[in-house]
Amino acid sequence: MSNPIRRGVNSVLNFLLRKVAGKLVAFPIRRRLALFEAATHRPREVQDALLRGIIAHHKDTAFGRDHRFDQIRTLEDYRRQVAVAGYDRVEPYMARVRRGETHALLADARVHMFALTSGTTATRKYIPVTDQYLADYKRGWNLWGLKVFRDHREVAMRPIVQMSGDWQETHTESGVPCGAVTGLTAQMQKRIVRWLYCVPAPVSRIKDALAKYYVALRLSLPRRVGMIIAANPSTLINMAKLGDQEKESLLRDLADGTLNASLDVPQDVRDALRPRLQRCPDRVRELEAIIARTGNLYPRDYWGPDCLLGNWTGGSMGAYLRHYPRYFGACPVRDVGLIASEGRMTIPLSDGTPAGVLDVTSHFFEFIPEAEMESPQPTVLAAHELREGHNYYILPTTAYGLYRYDIRDLVRVAGFHNQTPLVEFLSKGAYFSSVTGEKLSEYHVTQSMARALHDLDLTLTSYSLAPCWDEEQPYYGLFLERGDLANPEAGRRLTERLDVLLKECNIEYGAKRDSLRLGPVRLELLDAGAWREWDRERLKRTGGSLEQYKHPCLIADPEFAIGIRQKQGPIAVAKF
Repeated sequence: MSNPIRRGVNSVLNFLLRKVAGKLVAFPIRRRLALFEAATHRPREVQDALLRGIIAHHKDTAFGRDHRFDQIRTLEDYRRQVAVAGYDRVEPYMARVRRGETHALLADARVHMFALTSGTTATRKYIPVTDQYLADYKRGWNLWGLKVFRDHREVAMRPIVQMSGDWQETHTESGVPCGAVTGLTAQMQKRIVRWLYCVPAPVSRIKDALAKYYVALRLSLPRRVGMIIAANPSTLINMAKLGDQEKESLLRDLADGTLNASLDVPQDVRDALRPRLQRCPDRVRELEAIIARTGNLYPRDYWGPDCLLGNWTGGSMGAYLRHYPRYFGACPVRDVGLIASEGRMTIPLSDGTPAGVLDVTSHFFEFIPEAEMESPQPTVLAAHELREGHNYYILPTTAYGLYRYDIRDLVRVAGFHNQTPLVEFLSKGAYFSSVTGEKLSEYHVTQSMARALHDLDLTLTSYSLAPCWDEEQPYYGLFLERGDLANPEAGRRLTERLDVLLKECNIEYGAKRDSLRLGPVRLELLDAGAWREWDRERLKRTGGSLEQYKHPCLIADPEFAIGIRQKQGPIAVAKF
């Protein structure tokens, strides 16, 4: 088919998709958005009914019988019968489900797959993906997407770049796939919706991160992308960097209708992608003109400023967002919400904020005030009892086997949407370091670093703060790669400012610093590429998907500094 004819066919398809199919798809979702909006006016009633339904549905499972679900009539009954607990409590039942004994934990007969947690805090956990899981998951994304389209009509029904993971990494004893739920949902997309997505399901089977980014760009560069979705903003930055680094190869592939043969891409994936590898000479000329004008090939130029970015913006993610203007220009950013393998917990409705409306229609939620988490009898609150500006640990109860589940996520109530809390993620509560009793959390680190970078007008790619033992005076090292800071003076100012802000943010840290039990933060420089290699090894060791992985901004292990120094060789502190 000649290029003019192909462009004409594509224009007709675009028109039909945007004007006809788009309306058909959006109509039921609009109704769901109206129902969700109504639910936010009465969260207590909605949550109570949801909990009763979950308990009634699962009362005859082994877990339900062991915890006397048949005797639960009220929330107080539920709290008496089921204690707050982590994954260890449910694992014996989950192991039986993995062997095929579904009724040990679930009233649902079918488990499509097990979603594996990202492995950033401990060994991986298995979350059963049932029909109800998928219904909750899809509803949350549909509500998020429709609100985005209402607020940004210029991106509605335009092509989407979304990264997904492999949903068949492994299999259970009974043959059920285990992996990333994003891969399954990509596989299950309806044909009319699938056309919108630039990156098809087979790409999820590519294991090499750089090859995956390259393939995503090769398939999406020819199209006028309207939205890029990847939970972790580091994914978008790395993809943008790779596009510039590999611009010559990408343009050659676009001109020839090929895919770089040196990429680590399985042959069956290459075969599946071959029909999509069209020659794009007109687009190549446009991209060549961008390179000639700017010297680079960045998304801000080839996709434009009205392309919306969907990713996490809370917690440790803020450090990455300062890089966005360089690569993406003034693109709007919408947080995708507090979402994990265990389920979606919030739905952000506005740009520029990590806060989202608590998804009171999918899961039942309880909260423990931050200061009481380690108490033997903590205060436990329902969603309607929360207070603005306060921090809590969130405890979801789901329709697929998680009950009063201590996911260790620390959140803050940023306000209310109607009567329902707006919740933002702060940190994983497990990330604490205390060498001399300072009780430093990852939240303290990320908030202090964000302020320091803003105050000094600096940007970083990846960093971690870690305890460094010294016989005379232990301290925290700020581990950065050489090249992240322009000169020694910038490093000196950053460590000094970070130390001051940590003292302000955490009074225990301040007390230990003032009493000289802790020394000031020191700069520790790593070779270029050290963090990428460290993250890759950590993912390989713990398991997890690249899309969900979060680089830790606080590493509590006192052996970390010793190990990475030995691996890097002598670290020349403050040498650039």
